[in-house]
Amino acid sequence: MLIITVIVVSFLRLMLSDQNQATNANLAESARNSALAGVEDAKRALLRYNEYCNTHSDAECSALATTISADVCNQAVRVGDVVSNDVESGGNGSQPGEIKVQQTYDSNDRLLDQAYTCVLLKLNTDDYIGVVGASATQIIPLVGADDFDRVTIEWFSRDDLGSGTTTVSLESTASSRLMQSTWPTTRPPVLRTQLIQFGDNFKLSDFDAMSGESSNTNSIFLYPTSNGTQTVQSFTARDVRSGGVGEQAPADAAIDTPLGVRCETSLSSGGYSCSATLVLPAPIGGGGRTAFLRLLPYYNATHYRVTLSSGASATPVKFNAVQPEIDSTGRANNVFKRVASRVDLYNIGSVFPNAAVDISGNFCKDFSVTDVEYIAGTCTP
Repeated sequence: MLIITVIVVSFLRLMLSDQNQATNANLAESARNSALAGVEDAKRALLRYNEYCNTHSDAECSALATTISADVCNQAVRVGDVVSNDVESGGNGSQPGEIKVQQTYDSNDRLLDQAYTCVLLKLNTDDYIGVVGASATQIIPLVGADDFDRVTIEWFSRDDLGSGTTTVSLESTASSRLMQSTWPTTRPPVLRTQLIQFGDNFKLSDFDAMSGESSNTNSIFLYPTSNGTQTVQSFTARDVRSGGVGEQAPADAAIDTPLGVRCETSLSSGGYSCSATLVLPAPIGGGGRTAFLRLLPYYNATHYRVTLSSGASATPVKFNAVQPEIDSTGRANNVFKRVASRVDLYNIGSVFPNAAVDISGNFCKDFSVTDVEYIAGTCTP
C-alpha cells in the first residue's frame, strides 16, 4: 500500500508540474501577444504623427514629437485617441494606466486578463540597425537631430556566423574579388557603400561631377581584412575623376580599389566584426544636406548598424524620426513580457528604387527613347 501510495503521489506531482508548465507557457505567449498589441498601437500613433507633421508647422510637429517621446507609459498611444479612455484602467492622472486588450464579451478571454502595461516611443534613436541579404540593397535616410558630417558603419554580427562558432574567417589584405563559391560563410561580406545626396541648389548633372571636395555621389567598397585600417576615411579621397565640373570620367579601376577594413576575428563578446567611419563631402552648391546611404553586401548576408557623428571628436548625433524605437511591456494575469521593435518611418509613403536596372547577366543598352517613341537597337542581349 505504501509503494502504491508513493507511485500515485509521484504521478500526480508530474501531472501538476506538466499542467503548470503548460499554463505558464500559455500565459507567457499571451503576455507577448499583449506586448505586440502595444507595438501595433504605437505604429498607429506614428502614422498619426506623420500625418500631423505633413499638415502643421515645424514648431507644432516638434511639440507633438516631444509629447509622444516623453518617458511616460502609454502616453504616445493616447495622443490623437489611438486608444480611447474607456479601455484604460489604473491611471493616476500623470501616469496613464495599462491598456486592456482582451475581448470583453468573451468570458474565456477575460480570464486571461490581458493588457499592455507600458508602451514607450522614442522618435530619435542612437543608430539605425537592420539586416540585408547578399547582393540585396538597403537605402538608409541620413537625417540627424543635429548637424553631422560623418557616418560609421558596423557589420557582420554573431547572428551571421550561425550556431556553434564565434570565429570570423578573414584574409590579411584586400585581394581581388573571388568566386561566390570560394567565399566562406563565416567571412564578412564586401560592403559596397554609396552616398547619394543633394543640397539646396541641386541640378541633375551634379551627380556626375565633383567640385573640389564637394560631391553628391560617391562609392567605396569596404573589404574585410585582419590587417586593414580603422582610420577615418573620406568618401571623396578614393574617387578619381578627370576634367572640369560636369566632365568627370569614372574612376580608373586600378586606382579605385577596395578599402581594406580591419575586422575582429572573434565575436565571443558580441558586437560587430567590421567597422568603418566615412567623412561626408559637402553637397555641390552648398545648403542643407538631404542624404541617403546605400548598402550592398557581396557574397554574404549581414546584420549592420549605422551611426552619425560630427567633427574630428566624433560627437554622436541621433537619427531624427528615421527608425523610431518602440518598447512595449505586456501582461497576462501575473506574467509579463517585454518587446523592443524598430519601425522605418521616414517617407513611409515613398518607395526607394534599389536600381534603375538590376540584373545578374548581360544587358543590351542599344536603344533610344524620345518624347514620342521608343527605338530598339540592333544588339542582342
